[in-house]
Parts: sequence; C-alpha cells; structure tokens
Amino acid sequence: MKPYSAYLLAGLLCLSSALPTFAADTTVADPRTSLGMTPEERTEFLSEMRKMLGSIQGILQGISTEDRKLIAEFATQSGNRMARATPDTLRSRLPQAFKDIGGPTHMLFEELVIRAETDDMEDLLKHTTTIMNQCMSCHAQFRAD
Repeated sequence: MKPYSAYLLAGLLCLSSALPTFAADTTVADPRTSLGMTPEERTEFLSEMRKMLGSIQGILQGISTEDRKLIAEFATQSGNRMARATPDTLRSRLPQAFKDIGGPTHMLFEELVIRAETDDMEDLLKHTTTIMNQCMSCHAQFRAD
C-alpha cells in the first residue's frame, strides 16, 4: 500500500465514523446560522454543494489512481468559476462570515488544479484534507434555508 493510500483510507474511515453525528436530531434546535435563501436559491445552492462533494470524490479518485488530469478536472469544477456563478442578489445577502469561508475554499480548489501538475500524491491528499476542513467548518456554521 502506498503511503498516501493509508492516509486516504484513514480519512475515509474518519469521515464515515463521523456520519452519525450529522443525523438530524429533531429534539434540539439547529444552532447554525440561516443563509436566508428563497426556495429557488436553496435548490440551486444545494445543487452546487453536491457538485463540490462530487469534486472531492473525483479528486480522491484521481489521487488513488495517480491521475493528475482527473484531479485537476474535478478541482476546476469547484473553483472560482463556481463562485462567480453565484447570483449577485444572493451574494449581497450572504453573511460576511460565510464569504470568509467560501471564497478561500474556492481558491483552494484553484490551487489544487495547479498543484496537481507536480506535487506528490501525499501532498495533494493533504491539500484535499484542507479543503474538506473548510467544507466542514462552513457546514457546521451555516444552514441553507
């Protein structure tokens, strides 16, 4: 097993063991900040979140198969192009704390595109972990409603 494969396996095991903590507990109010979206905005926003999750999955697949092109392809999907596609009407209403996480997260995807050209797979996996930490931080603080 290659060293980064062990990191990948450990990361996936940690993520899967954390999943039960994300289950909805209907007895406790959700303390996260609402993003105050219309139903239409929420639908589009959640679609983008699923695309970002798909990007992470594709990046991990690329790392596990040492396919640099695949890593870059999937990282590109969640980079600045996605951030720029946010309608101004929604962008103007989003809390600054959300923007402070979201903007840098999209930039980390852009950085991964560049790093995929030359970095070793272990470093690419560590960078992907940094992206996931941003995602987890955002999801812990905000809810799309």
